[in-house]
Amino acid sequence: NHKLHIDGKSLSCLFVGMSFPWIIEKDDGSMEEEIGELRRSHPKSLAGGDFTLCDAFYFCKKGIESIVEDQVTQRFTSEELASWNLLTRTNNNFHYISVRVTIIWGLGVFIRYCILLPLRVTLAVLGLSWLVIGTTLVGLLPHSNVKTWISDLIHVTCYRICARALSARIRYHNKENHPKKGGICVANHTSPIDIVILANDGCYAMVGQIHGGLMGVIQRSMVRSCPHVWFERSEMKDRHAVAKRLKDHVADKTKQPILIFPEGTCINNTSVMMFKKGSFDIGATIYPVAIKYDPQFGDAFWNSGKYNMVSYLLRMMTSWAIVCNVWYLPPMSLQDGEDAVHFANRVKSAIARQGGLVDLFWDGGLKREKVKESYKEEQQKMYSSMIVGQD
Repeated sequence: NHKLHIDGKSLSCLFVGMSFPWIIEKDDGSMEEEIGELRRSHPKSLAGGDFTLCDAFYFCKKGIESIVEDQVTQRFTSEELASWNLLTRTNNNFHYISVRVTIIWGLGVFIRYCILLPLRVTLAVLGLSWLVIGTTLVGLLPHSNVKTWISDLIHVTCYRICARALSARIRYHNKENHPKKGGICVANHTSPIDIVILANDGCYAMVGQIHGGLMGVIQRSMVRSCPHVWFERSEMKDRHAVAKRLKDHVADKTKQPILIFPEGTCINNTSVMMFKKGSFDIGATIYPVAIKYDPQFGDAFWNSGKYNMVSYLLRMMTSWAIVCNVWYLPPMSLQDGEDAVHFANRVKSAIARQGGLVDLFWDGGLKREKVKESYKEEQQKMYSSMIVGQD
């Protein structure tokens, strides 16, 4: 998303990069380690008190690294494939390579759009229709164990039909750690279909904002048979009201576990970004879940800035399949002396390790917002502490 313009500043950066090629080499060391290495590699004559002129090269290096490839923006674009999966022309400069490749690609288009797509749309309509009708009818029954059992059966059946509409191939691992009632299930977030993937193996109480249109019809029918947690737009901004609703839900051990995606936005399944602390601050048992998709058969990531929901679902239904692995991790609880932020980071790290994802501390909100001033001030404090600490 960054555009480079050839001006005086750009030429200066290029000159520095060519004169000092080592500054564009990626280094994951700390600020203190990297600046210390720079100072040791330059003559002492460049030093002036506690500040050394070569310190500026560290910040130049970090700036160039961020322009070339930063840790955040690349997480909001589709993961690059090592080989072509017959879905799209991955190189715009080579629309035609050979007759054989063109025939194979055309045959794939015919199969996906003329055979698979109509069947998948039919299954999706059937699944959603049965969800609305079934949950509405169950909502008329008096509250009882029978009503709960029928509601769970309808939900799981409908989600499994919707999964077939995506040709989903899901492998669940460590089922003994499946989320229990009265707890909170947290998972990394790649796509809206994450809900379908998880609900294939059990029922969950959903949390979200009340919508209008078709989504609103589905929400109203679902809440009649199962106690989902839906909020009005005004309530979503009231953290205390949200926390109270969640606490009241998990306090009832007969209700289904709440399903929450703490990142708050879709990430391209190569990493896990900062977890919001809200769901970790209510004292409930947390059941971490790691979801890892195989992009070779279809890219499940939803780039909401590029595709609307209809376009995204069309891409999903014209993919070859949605293949993924789901790992249930052992339940985790808040430890003595641990705050919600550190608890959230501990859960995030566990999910990242199990799913083979990169553990990032950045906020996924940067997808739509500018970098917070607090992040900049943190780097400034780190550097100033280095200088002050030498006195």
